[in-house]
Amino acid sequence: MENKVIIHKEIEVTAEDIDDILCGSLEGGSTHWFYRVEVIGEYLGEYASEQISRGGKLKFHVDEPFDESDTEWYELDKEKFLVGLQKWLNDYSDVGRVLYKNKLDCAEIDAGMADSIVQFALFGEEIYG
Repeated sequence: MENKVIIHKEIEVTAEDIDDILCGSLEGGSTHWFYRVEVIGEYLGEYASEQISRGGKLKFHVDEPFDESDTEWYELDKEKFLVGLQKWLNDYSDVGRVLYKNKLDCAEIDAGMADSIVQFALFGEEIYG
């Protein structure tokens, strides 16, 4: 019989962490599955990747529509992002690589990982490889 323990650790997530992860996703990590991302409302930062950390929302459109009435949008806000990040951290086999004490080490989160985090936030799982 295998011995196991489950631990829970509280991780501090800064606005800069959120911005860095979204930047990795929007600038390459997730571009293989989304057609377009739009800021909902006014820009709260200089870039779309800064919207979520400031309490705003983004709309992700998965496929290029034949016309604008044929759209499939997924909204992302801070609450969904944090839930997705938590699911990803629980699922990621080498989680120690991206943590330093009780903080994220975003220098270790590459574009592919950022993509996975956004997919967990939007869909509850990674559906686009």
